[in-house]
Amino acid sequence: MTSGEDCLGVLGPFAVDVPWWSEVEPVVAHARQSLGVDVLVLRLLSVEGGEGGRDGHVTYHVEALQPPAPGLLAPPPAQQGALDQPEKLRAPWARIEEVHDLLGWASDILTAAGRPPTGPVEQRKTWNLAGLFRLPTRQGPVWLKATPAFAADEAAIIGAFADLDPGLVPTVIASGPGRVLMEHLSGEDCWDASVETITSAVTRLVAAQAALAETPGGIPPGLPDRRGPVVAEQVRSLLDGEVGRELTAEERASAYDLVDQWPLLAECGLPDTIVHGDFHPGNWRSDGGPPTVVDFADGHLGNPTLDGARACAFLPPAKRPAAAQAWIDAWSIHVPGCAPARALALAQPLAHLTYAARYQEFLDGIEPSERIYHLGDPATSIRAALRCPMILD
Repeated sequence: MTSGEDCLGVLGPFAVDVPWWSEVEPVVAHARQSLGVDVLVLRLLSVEGGEGGRDGHVTYHVEALQPPAPGLLAPPPAQQGALDQPEKLRAPWARIEEVHDLLGWASDILTAAGRPPTGPVEQRKTWNLAGLFRLPTRQGPVWLKATPAFAADEAAIIGAFADLDPGLVPTVIASGPGRVLMEHLSGEDCWDASVETITSAVTRLVAAQAALAETPGGIPPGLPDRRGPVVAEQVRSLLDGEVGRELTAEERASAYDLVDQWPLLAECGLPDTIVHGDFHPGNWRSDGGPPTVVDFADGHLGNPTLDGARACAFLPPAKRPAAAQAWIDAWSIHVPGCAPARALALAQPLAHLTYAARYQEFLDGIEPSERIYHLGDPATSIRAALRCPMILD
C-alpha cells in the first residue's frame, strides 16, 4: 500500500470470491472496508501458486487516495523489489499520476456533456491488457477502458462497424490514444448463449465484415496487419527463437509444416477484413435481444475465419455445430463461391498459431512482474495447433 511517495505498509492476506487475478473489484472493496479510504489497484507484483491467470496468493501494488488511520497496516516490506523500481513497459493505468489523468479526462468529458459523475469511480479490472473503470452518472453508468500500445484502436474499429450495424457494437462517448469511454450495456455476457443468440452474433458480424471488405475506405487505416503471410512469418520467428527451444525437435518440425498451410486458407476465397480477434461468447452481451459485441482490442486486418474458429472453440460442444453452420451459411451468402467450411477446418490449427504470435506480442510489451499472465502461452498455443487435424489437400 502506497500513498504518493510513501510506502505505508501491507494489508492482508485476505480471501476474495473471484479467482481471476485481473478482477480487482473485490480487492478494492475489501481494502476500502478495512481502511476507510478510497484505493486503486495499480498492478500485480507477484503470485504464489495458481496458474492461467487465476487462484493462488497474489500480491498487488495498491494506492491509497488518502492515508488510512495509523495501525491498520502491517509494516512495509524491508525489500520492496518491483514496487519502487522504474519500468519503461509499465502500463499507464499502473502509474497513479496517469490514472488521475485518465479519470480526470473521463470526468471532464462527461461534465461537458451534462452528465458529471455522481459518485466515486468503481475499478473493475486491471492487468497488462487493460484497465477498466465504471463511472456512475444520473443517466446511467459509463465505462472507461485503457489499453496498451500493442492494442488496436477500439474506437476506430467500433466506428467502422457502427456505420453498418449500430446495435452490433457499444456506443462510444469519447476516445483518445489508448483510451475509450463507452455507454453501459445492460444484460449479461453470453457464456450460456442460446442457439438464437449465437446465430445472431455470428451472422451479423459476418455481414458487417463482408460489407467492410467491399467498401472503399471502410477499413480504418492503421489497423494491425495480421494477414496470412505476416502471421506466418511471425510464427516462423517464434519457432526460430526462444519459443522454439521450448518445443521438441519433432514439435518444431511439425509446426514448420503447419505454417506452410496458410496459403490454403487464402485459397478459400474469404476477403481480408476487420477481424475481432477474440470473438468468444464472453465478448458478446445481451439483455435478451440481439447481442452486442465488445472488446475489440485484438482487432486487426486479416482473414475472418479466425473469428469463426474462436466462437466455436469457446462454446459448449453441443452448440458448436450451430455456430459453425451459421458462420458457413453467412459467408456463403455474402461471398458466393467461397469455401467457408474448408476455411473453418483449416483455421482450427492456424488460429492457435495466430494466438501464439499474439501472446508473444503481449510478453514483449508488458513489464516483467505481469509476464506471469502469459508465460508459456506461445508454446502452449503451438502445441494446441499440433493437436488439431491437418488438411493437406
